[in-house]
Amino acid sequence: MEIVIASEFKAKCLKIMDEVAATGEPVIITKHGVPVAQLVPAVQKPETLFGALQGSVTILGDIVGPIDAAWETLA
Repeated sequence: MEIVIASEFKAKCLKIMDEVAATGEPVIITKHGVPVAQLVPAVQKPETLFGALQGSVTILGDIVGPIDAAWETLA
């Protein structure tokens, strides 16, 4: 975990934010040697499961019409 003083954070804010986003490592910001804030990467919302498997199924043949072979049934 990196520690940055407030004046350095103010000068290099965007660069530090990019580093946190890229590495996932939080940065502690101090003022007069006392930690005052922690910069952590944002939690990415996972994609919805609806449609996640779209395009991964292949239909072979007719799935609506009757089948030729008789099925065994319990009588």
